[in-house]
Amino acid sequence: MQQQRPTLPPLEWIRAFEAAARCGSFTAAAAETGITQSAISQRIAQLEKRLGTALFHRHPRAITLTVEGEAWLPHIQSALDTMRDSSEALFGTGRRQLTISASQSVIDLWLTPRLAALSDIAGGQLAIRTMVLGAHDAVEDEVVRIRYGVGDWPHPYKLPLYSEGIAPMVSPELIGRRDGHWSEWPRIACSGPRPGWPDWVACHGGGSTPVPHLRFDTFLSALGAARAGTGVVLGSLPLCHQDLAAGRLVRMGQDQLDHHATYWMIAGQDAVSRTQWTELARVMV
Repeated sequence: MQQQRPTLPPLEWIRAFEAAARCGSFTAAAAETGITQSAISQRIAQLEKRLGTALFHRHPRAITLTVEGEAWLPHIQSALDTMRDSSEALFGTGRRQLTISASQSVIDLWLTPRLAALSDIAGGQLAIRTMVLGAHDAVEDEVVRIRYGVGDWPHPYKLPLYSEGIAPMVSPELIGRRDGHWSEWPRIACSGPRPGWPDWVACHGGGSTPVPHLRFDTFLSALGAARAGTGVVLGSLPLCHQDLAAGRLVRMGQDQLDHHATYWMIAGQDAVSRTQWTELARVMV
C-alpha cells in the first residue's frame, strides 16, 4: 500500500512567511502582497501552528527570524524561485502587453527616445499613461510606474533610472542678449520634489535667492520656458541630456547639485514577466 505523503501548508501561508522574512515586517509584507497586515499575521500564525514551531520573534516595532525560521527560509526561497522560473519558461515568453505610467516630463524626455525599443518589448501592445501629481500611491499590479523618490516602495521589481544631478541651464538666445553673470538673469522655478533655487544657493552660494521670474507646476513647462529664452532653469542633467547635446540649452558652468532622490521604475508581479523586466532594465537605464 502506497504511503500517504504529508499535506503541505497552504501556499499563501508560505508566501506570507517569505515576504515577511524578506521585508523585515508584517506591514511591508502586507503592502507587497496586497493584503492586510492582520491577514499576514494570521497566516504566519497558522503556519507556525501547523509546523509546531515559531518562525519569528515578535518585537514591539520589528520582527526577527528564529533559528528555525532562518534555517527554513533559504529552502522556501529556492522552491519559490523554481516555481517562478518554470512558470516563466513555460508561460512567460508569450506575455507581450506592457503598460507604463509616468509624468509627462518623463514621457517626453526619457520614454519617447526609447519608444521603438519599448514597443519591441511589448510586442506592439504598448500603452503609455500620464501619471497625475498627487495620485494615490496604491500598488497598480498591472502597470509599470516611474516615480520620483528614494526607492522605498514595497514592489518586487524596482530599479533607479539614473543618479540625479541638477544644474542651471539657459537657451543660447538668452546668452546672446544678456550681459553680466547668469546669476543676475531672470530665474524660472518649478514646483515638485527636486531641489530648487534656495537649495542651489545654500550649496553653491551666491547671496540671497532672487524671486523667480516665472513659476511652473511641471518640469516640462519650466524647460519649455527656458528653451524659449525667458530665463535660467535648474534642469535635471539626465533628463536634459538631449537638449544640451543638441544645443537647445547651455549649461552654466560645471557646478551641479546632486540629489539623493531620482526616478525609479517600479512594478508589481502582475505588471511584467521576469524576461520583460530584464529587457526593460536594459533599455531604460
